[in-house]
Amino acid sequence: MCIPKTAPMLLTRNLLYTGITRAKKLLIVIGAKQTVEYMIKNIDSKKRNTGLSSFLRE
Repeated sequence: MCIPKTAPMLLTRNLLYTGITRAKKLLIVIGAKQTVEYMIKNIDSKKRNTGLSSFLRE
């Protein structure tokens, strides 16, 4: 799992958890230790307006 330094709103604990739990046999995390620690501490998650539900209804 590659974790680049990017916008803080993308560096959430939920995203890290998803990456970890989807690994089947092995997980290698590539990124700065400080960025991973930030993700672990960042429990802030924003509501995303994706339009997926309207797309699926069509």
